[in-house]
Amino acid sequence: MMKNEIKRNASYALLIINVLVVILISSNLRSPIVAVSPVLGDVRDALKLDNFQVSLLTSIPLFMFAACSVLVSRFSNTLGISKLLMYSVIILSFGLFLRITGSLWLLFLGSLFIGLGICIGNVVTPGYVKNNFPQQIGLMTGIFAVSMNLTAALASGFSVKIGEWTGFGWRGSLGIWLVIAALGLLVLILELIFNKKNPEQPKTALSTSDFNMFKSSQAWNISAFMGLQSLFYYCMVAWLPSFLADYHMQGESSGWVLFVIQITMIPITFCCPIIASKMKDQRIMIIFICALMFGSTMMFVFLKSEWIYVNAVIIGISNGLSFSLSILFFSARTKSSINAVKISGMAQSVGYLIAAFGPPLFGKLHDWDVSWNSSFYFLSAAVVLMFFFGMKAARNKYVED
Repeated sequence: MMKNEIKRNASYALLIINVLVVILISSNLRSPIVAVSPVLGDVRDALKLDNFQVSLLTSIPLFMFAACSVLVSRFSNTLGISKLLMYSVIILSFGLFLRITGSLWLLFLGSLFIGLGICIGNVVTPGYVKNNFPQQIGLMTGIFAVSMNLTAALASGFSVKIGEWTGFGWRGSLGIWLVIAALGLLVLILELIFNKKNPEQPKTALSTSDFNMFKSSQAWNISAFMGLQSLFYYCMVAWLPSFLADYHMQGESSGWVLFVIQITMIPITFCCPIIASKMKDQRIMIIFICALMFGSTMMFVFLKSEWIYVNAVIIGISNGLSFSLSILFFSARTKSSINAVKISGMAQSVGYLIAAFGPPLFGKLHDWDVSWNSSFYFLSAAVVLMFFFGMKAARNKYVED
């Protein structure tokens, strides 16, 4: 009986550690990128950046997601999930440190390492959720998304203030996220120690699979949907302060607009996976998402900064739904943990390659049309394509079928 009690307590302890891993890893997957936007003017002035170099601060991590996601999913066959997540946090921490050293080239090199670290976490975490919480995929996907968007909201709203409070300006704003990365590393170390001391506990090793994800039409639908919704989000994150400044809004105010977007996403990203996982298919959600996104772009074209906080809520709802659906598809449209990691790798490789071109194209169109209207027409066209692929991805069909 005592032995059973010890086993039960060990199971509870492992459950808490697993949940903390999901929360802390996901907390590192957006905030290091989102935190840049509110202090972009300070970074640009300090390092004398032009518009193209400014856009690279967002696009470099996205290109890393695109280049490395498939490779990461292949490594998951030989390395444990927890070890991969540990490497993710270590690489991310190194990138965060390099980015605040003050050199132009180290700024870009740090962005590259940040992109690689986040890439590993992006790809592996859905497999971690499916492997450790097979009966609670919707709930844990919601927790994953909420943690990601809560820290992103804090990064948006408080980035400028954090720089002031720390006394280090933009370096303090961007360097503070080293603390979250350190907490994530600590919990992963605890999990590793716990599993060594409790060999009877389930491990996070994955089975093998020879399935070629790139031959699945459903996998391509999910990848395109993932990419186009990410393109919309990162165009907003990268350029919202700039076009709102042209619409006569102060830099700190634009940070609070981003904050509203992220805060609105939090309840949406929690509830959506739970509700969507109980639906036969999610096509009605796709219609709703794309209608809201298209409407938000037209509000910028015709209303500029009028009703901006209403528009921010619309963007938050639509992006919260689209992002959490994308993550849910990785688990809900696969039959095994290893294929969840594989589709995660493919979708984020293809998807972020699409998304990486968004901010530079959005900015380039502004150089051609200073009103920003052409940039928003570009986003509207992306939403139409997103609707096409989303309706197919939302069908009740596995990638292996």
